[in-house]
Amino acid sequence: MSLKLMYITNRPEIACIAQAAGVDRIFVDMEYIGKQLRQGGMNTVQCRHTVSDVAELRKHLDKSELMVRVNPIHDATEEYSSSEEEIDAVIRAGADVVMLPYFKTADEVRRFVGIVAGRATVFLLVETPEAAECLDEILEIDGIDEIHIGLNDMSLALGKKFMFELLADGTVENICRKCRDKGITYGFGGIAALGKGMLPCEHVIMEHYRLGSQRAILSRSFCNCDIVTDTEHIKRIFDEGLREIRDYEAYCESHPEEWENNKLRTAEIITRIARDIA
Repeated sequence: MSLKLMYITNRPEIACIAQAAGVDRIFVDMEYIGKQLRQGGMNTVQCRHTVSDVAELRKHLDKSELMVRVNPIHDATEEYSSSEEEIDAVIRAGADVVMLPYFKTADEVRRFVGIVAGRATVFLLVETPEAAECLDEILEIDGIDEIHIGLNDMSLALGKKFMFELLADGTVENICRKCRDKGITYGFGGIAALGKGMLPCEHVIMEHYRLGSQRAILSRSFCNCDIVTDTEHIKRIFDEGLREIRDYEAYCESHPEEWENNKLRTAEIITRIARDIA
């Protein structure tokens, strides 16, 4: 097993570098409805990508899948089109995978699955306490292909100081277990480059293996292309960073005897970080 890695960008030149380095999915992020209100002041990515970005990236991707995060389920207003119109547009533009964020009910999931109607991979982003609470009902819905656990919004809603507290308190493990029992592929959160991150990336990757996760987002700290602008430098970051991650994944897979100790050590680090933030 190796993690299916995703990277957020709407820039064709960056997408091509990521694809060549082995990134599995290029992630176009169109979500904006309600996002600024709930994440205002947080150091989170708020991209405002468009359907035109989807169509443009489609021309350049022949190995990596093209994934699009649309807006939460919504009806049309004077400001924006309905979920039906938005999802139809991104699928016509070439999306292989469509992600639904910030839902709270099984009915929202049913509507989403019905709109996609088998035309793309259905990917749910479980990032609200309400979604986690009704997950058993959601997992009974036919047509769900994958689930990702979003740590930013979930931790914010639960009043956590550090998003990885959800990894230490059993929240992520409980959701992973339910997905695994239903045979649905799942993942959680994001990862930085090896040796980086407040919670070092190595601990997070080994937790992915312990929990049977198969999906992770390459975080902005892996390569922030708003700061790193030289193309050759970006290419080196992706080539070397992906190689190091894949090598460490091979180590994790071949050393399951270390998983439990890593769990305990990871929880200790998370507890310390959360205490220091307070």
